[in-house]
Amino acid sequence: MSLIDQALPYVRAISPYLPGKPITELAREMGIPVDKIVKLASNENPLGMSPKAKAALAKAVDSLERYPDDFDLKKALANHTGLGTERIVLGNGSNDVLDLVARVFLAPGRSAVFAQHAFAVYPLATLSTGAELIVVPAKDFGHDLDAMRAAIRPDTRIVWVANPNNPTGTFLPYPQLKAFLQAVPDDVIVVLDEAYNEYLPPAERVDTVAWLAEFPNLVITRSFSKIYGLAGLRIGYALASAEIADLMNRVRQPFNCNNLALAAAVAALDDHEFVAQSYVLNRNGMEMIIAGLKRLGLSHIPAHGNFVTFKVMDAAGVNQRLLKQGVIVRPIGGYGMPDWLRVTIGTEAENLRFLEALEKAL
Repeated sequence: MSLIDQALPYVRAISPYLPGKPITELAREMGIPVDKIVKLASNENPLGMSPKAKAALAKAVDSLERYPDDFDLKKALANHTGLGTERIVLGNGSNDVLDLVARVFLAPGRSAVFAQHAFAVYPLATLSTGAELIVVPAKDFGHDLDAMRAAIRPDTRIVWVANPNNPTGTFLPYPQLKAFLQAVPDDVIVVLDEAYNEYLPPAERVDTVAWLAEFPNLVITRSFSKIYGLAGLRIGYALASAEIADLMNRVRQPFNCNNLALAAAVAALDDHEFVAQSYVLNRNGMEMIIAGLKRLGLSHIPAHGNFVTFKVMDAAGVNQRLLKQGVIVRPIGGYGMPDWLRVTIGTEAENLRFLEALEKAL
């Protein structure tokens, strides 16, 4: 028997997460100069990070010999959310806090429920604990909350919900989501992933943090990787009851967030002008992309994040032809959607470059 055979069988069965193709990788493969490549594959902020975050990074470099102190970011998030610092858990990206929830509540003999076409990290976090994954068929490419409630078993400990959802961009109306929380058993954790929350129109956004007082089994996760533009620094957080946060912190790696990420996140959270600018750029770019897709006769899923998922014949071939033109989008065949591609909203110039390349690729 080989050493690999000695590994836990449920670990060997996991399909690894496949990130969007890096710009440097495409440059090596196609011989295209890096500055001629447009990457619209990973839902990153095309404006980069805020000036305040950049200034904070430069200052933080002088203290990298010290272990991190997360007090300032927790305090800033407490002011931002209205919660006490004891209810905030920081992570190396929101993926990290998703994994922490799974490590606390899942194990062999337990199960978790998630929707078809939902974020790939949910099955990864679930299966890595040896728990069983219950996949509920999607409804209009999004979460079927009634079916997800019906799928909960006595051994179910977590239900994963993304709102807006990645990679489909679907959105659950808040009244439906709150009714779902009311129907879920009290001993089942509902993880509400709001990585794209800041891209929702302010008039349509509801303060879900206030729901934590009514639903002690609710855990909300958010990210600095999207509108705040800190994807490369890996910083995210969870909001939960003090009891659940305490359990998550018990399994959290010491110093899981580095000095640079902590400093940049504090500054980014305070840069309201940059967030507003990023929001407007995204809304305008969304309109531009959708209009272009309609002009090309392509259907898309109504989008609520910073990306659009659209259907195209021969998606694999179209994607390859886009790559040859130096344009990177995201194939999502691994999500059970082989005829669809996902494109991140970029700058006006990047969006135009994508639409021109797509027309040629078709």
